[in-house]
Amino acid sequence: MLNLKLPWKWKECGLNSSGKKMAKIFVQVVVILCLGWWWWAIMVDAENLKYKDPKQPVSVRVKDLLGRMTLEEKIGQMVQIDRSVANATVMKNYFIGSVLSGGGSVPLPDARAQDWVDMINDFQKGSLSSRLGIPMIYGIDAVHGHNNVYNATVFPHNVGLGATRNPDLLRRIGAATALEVRATGISYTFAPCLAVCRDPRWGRCYESYSEDPKLVQNMTEIIIGLQGEPPANYRKGIPYVGGTKKVIACAKHFVGDGGTTHGINENNTVIDRHGLLGIHMPAYLDSIIKGVSSVMVSYSSWNGVKMHANRDLITRFLKGTLKFKGFVISDWEGLDRITSTPHSNYTYSVQAAISAGIDMVMVPYKYAEFIDDLKLLVKNNVVPMDRIDDAVARILSVKFTMGLFESPLGDYSLVNELGSQAHRDLARDAVRQSLVLLKNGKNDSDPLLPLSKKAPKILVVGTHADNLGYQCGGWTIAWQGFSGNNATRGTTILAAIKSTVDPSTEVVFREDPDSDFVKSNGFSYAIVVIGEAPYAETGGDSTTLTMLDPGPSIIKNVCESVKCVVVVISGRPIVMEPYISSMDALVAAWLPGTEGLGVTDALYGDHGFSGKLPRTWFKSVDQLPMNFGDRHYDPLFPLGFGLTTGSVKDIVARSTSAGTRGTPSFIAMIVATIAVCVLQVHF
Repeated sequence: MLNLKLPWKWKECGLNSSGKKMAKIFVQVVVILCLGWWWWAIMVDAENLKYKDPKQPVSVRVKDLLGRMTLEEKIGQMVQIDRSVANATVMKNYFIGSVLSGGGSVPLPDARAQDWVDMINDFQKGSLSSRLGIPMIYGIDAVHGHNNVYNATVFPHNVGLGATRNPDLLRRIGAATALEVRATGISYTFAPCLAVCRDPRWGRCYESYSEDPKLVQNMTEIIIGLQGEPPANYRKGIPYVGGTKKVIACAKHFVGDGGTTHGINENNTVIDRHGLLGIHMPAYLDSIIKGVSSVMVSYSSWNGVKMHANRDLITRFLKGTLKFKGFVISDWEGLDRITSTPHSNYTYSVQAAISAGIDMVMVPYKYAEFIDDLKLLVKNNVVPMDRIDDAVARILSVKFTMGLFESPLGDYSLVNELGSQAHRDLARDAVRQSLVLLKNGKNDSDPLLPLSKKAPKILVVGTHADNLGYQCGGWTIAWQGFSGNNATRGTTILAAIKSTVDPSTEVVFREDPDSDFVKSNGFSYAIVVIGEAPYAETGGDSTTLTMLDPGPSIIKNVCESVKCVVVVISGRPIVMEPYISSMDALVAAWLPGTEGLGVTDALYGDHGFSGKLPRTWFKSVDQLPMNFGDRHYDPLFPLGFGLTTGSVKDIVARSTSAGTRGTPSFIAMIVATIAVCVLQVHF
C-alpha cells in the first residue's frame, strides 16, 4: 500500500482515529485507481497509434496519421526549407516536413561526415519532439556522387555517363552514391536528371545523359542503385526505398527542360504534345515503373504555360495517366517564378502550384509566408482540403515506405563510406568508360594512342591539366563549382600522368607555353588539357560554346610544334573544327570528376577507349540546334561516334594471334616474343 502523507487536518474534518485510517485507505485506493486508469489509457492510445506500428500496411499507417493531423501539421509536411533557416525549434513549431542543402550550403567548411550527421540529427530531434513525432527528410543535390560534400567521391557528370552506354555501371554508381549520402545522415537526393538536352547552348546540358530519348531511358537504371531493387512481387509504379543504405531518388525536371528555345535555361519549350511525349516523357515512365519516389517540376514552360502551374501535365498526366504515386516537389523558389516578375503575386502562385498538383514546396527561406498563404486559401475554400490530404498522404507514404519512422536518425557507422577507395575505384572505371576517342593519328596508319610510358621527356600543358575544380565542373562543393585543387580531395590529370609514366620519364608542366619553348626542349609528345570553366544552370548558357582562353593559342603553339593529344574537359561539345587538323589525337573527357587516373588509364593503354558520343558534335554553332535525324544533319562527329582501341594487353594478344594464325607452333612463339619485345620498348 502507498504510504501517502496527506497534509489534512483530520480534527477539523471531525474524524476520529478509526475514521482517519479509513479515509487514508480510501484516498490511496482512489489514487491507485487513477494511476491505473491513466496507464490503461496510455496503453490503449498506444495500441491505437497504428501509424507507429511498422507491421501495419503503409496505407493504414497513412490514413491513421492523416486523421490525427491538424491543418497546420499537414501544411508543415508540404514545406521544404534550407538548412540555413532550420533549427530544432522551427522544425517542432512549424511541423516542417523536409530540409535541404542548396548548392554549397554546408554545416561548416570542409565538414566531415560526422558533422553532417550531427547537424541533421539535431533537426530531426526537433521534428520528433512535435506532437505527432513525424520525422523529416533531408534532401541534397547529389547529382554526380555526393558532390556538395568535402572528401566525397565525385563521379563523371551525366553527359559522360551517357557516353558509357552502360546501365549496369549507372546502377553501381547509384548504389555507391546512396551509401555516401547516407554516410552524412541524408536520405534524399535530387537525382537523376532525365532532361533530353536538344541544344548544347543550354547551361544544364551536362546534366543530361543524351540528346537521344532512348539512351536517357536506359540510364534510369541509376534509380535502382539509389533506391534499391523492388521485390519481385512489388506493385509496379509504387515508390520504393530499400532500407537505411538507400535514398529517395527524384526524377527531374518534369518536363521538357532540355528542349527550350535556343537552349535558354528556364525558357519555353515549343513542341506539340506528340513531340513532348515522344522525346521528353519516356524516361519518366521508366522511372515510375522502377519505383522512383519523387518527381521535381521544371522551371521551364511548355508552349507558354509554366510547368509549376500545369495541372494538365502534373495531375492529369503524371499522376493520372502514368499513375505516379510518389510526391511531386517544386524546384528552388519555383512558385515565385510562376509570375513573370518573381514573387509579385505569391498568393496566386501558391494557389496555382498546389492546384496543379505540387505536393512539397522548396520554399526555401520564406516558409512562414507560404504556410500563412496556403492556410488562408484552404480556409477560404480556394484550395480544397482533399488536395492537401492527397499531397500529405503522398509524402507520408514515402516516409513510411523507406522506414523513416523506425530509423529517423543518421547512422554514424556509415561515415567511412564517404570517399571510400571502393567508390573511387568505381569512379575511375566510369571515367575511362566515358572517354570518347574522336581522332587518333593524322592518318590511319600512324596512331598516337596509346602513349608511351617510357618516353624520355614529355610536356603537359593547358588550363585544365592541374585544376581539380575545372575537372569536376559545376555542382561540385559549390553551386557553380570551384577552381584549384584545395576544395576537396581527388587526383588531377597532371598528377595522374606523373604517377602513370615510368619513373625515368621527365614530365614538364607549363600551363601556357610559347612555341619556342615547345620546339627547343626535345619533347617526345605533349598532352594538352583544355576546355570550359565550371558553371551551373543559367550561368552556363552560351551562344558561342568556345573553350576557355588561352585554349586556342595553347593548341596552336603546342600541336604545331610536337605530336600532341588534346583532352577536352567540357560539359558538352564545344567549337573544335578550326583546331582539329593540327592535332594528332583528340579525346572528349567531359567532366570526369575527382578520379583523374581514369583518363590516363586510357591514354596510356591500360584500358582501351570504348565511349560513344551521347550527343552530336557540331561544326559551327550556326548549325544549332542540330540533333540526330534532323534533315540538315551535318556534324563534325555524329551521335554515337567513337573510335575504339584495345588495351596494351589486348594489342599484344591480337598481334600475336594475327601473326601466328595458320603457322607452325615454333614460328608462332617467335612472332609472339617479337611482338611483346617491341611493345615493351614503346610502352
